[in-house]
Amino acid sequence: MRNDRENKEMEIDLGELLRSLWNHAPVILIIGIICALALFMFAQFFITPKYEASTLFYVNNSNIYTTNNTAISTGELNAAASLVDVYIAILKSRSNLDQVLTQTGASYSYEQLSRMVSAQSVNSTGLFRVTVRSRSPEEARMLANAIAEVLPQKITDTVTNSSVEVVDYAVTPKSRVSPNYFKYTAVGLLAGVLLSGALFVIRDMRDDIIRGEDYLLKAYAEVPILGVIPDINAKTSRNYGYYGKGGK
Repeated sequence: MRNDRENKEMEIDLGELLRSLWNHAPVILIIGIICALALFMFAQFFITPKYEASTLFYVNNSNIYTTNNTAISTGELNAAASLVDVYIAILKSRSNLDQVLTQTGASYSYEQLSRMVSAQSVNSTGLFRVTVRSRSPEEARMLANAIAEVLPQKITDTVTNSSVEVVDYAVTPKSRVSPNYFKYTAVGLLAGVLLSGALFVIRDMRDDIIRGEDYLLKAYAEVPILGVIPDINAKTSRNYGYYGKGGK
């Protein structure tokens, strides 16, 4: 019996919650749209667009290839791929990036340029890609191609019998990579709907004012209503009365 009563109360609470959300649905939707527009405008006017340009390199290590030009084995490919981590570390070294800054004349510190540059292997092969992110598409291309000129010699001087070759030079990007306006708009809409919905539900759940006969019948179904005091200030005959806290 106790479990049945608890389940019944839980169902009633859930129904009240859904009813509260439905009653306030138009306002919740409007608030969500306002929040979505606000975040879209924020991204549009206050976040600087970023562009990316990439160069593609190929790892060439004479120690892992056979002398008779036979097909490269899986083990040899893995050996080439393992060198990528070493080359990425050399790429991010202060001496290498300082040389890129000197060659391009870019007004960045080593720390700033290091945050702008990223690198990753391509499908665990002997290829790796270096990407530069910048506020200017032309600057992103310039820095990426400067790295393509400086890095191969730096690797040759640092790692014995190793070198990299440039497969693709960077081109000027035509579209930004950030901010994502759709993402900002969607987050604003979702946040507005969830927060406003939660506030309306909390307000309705905390509201303990008795507003009419229907409320009494629903909340205290086992207690009979003996009478209703009419509201003498009612504008229409369909208003049966108003109940304050504690049934007053």
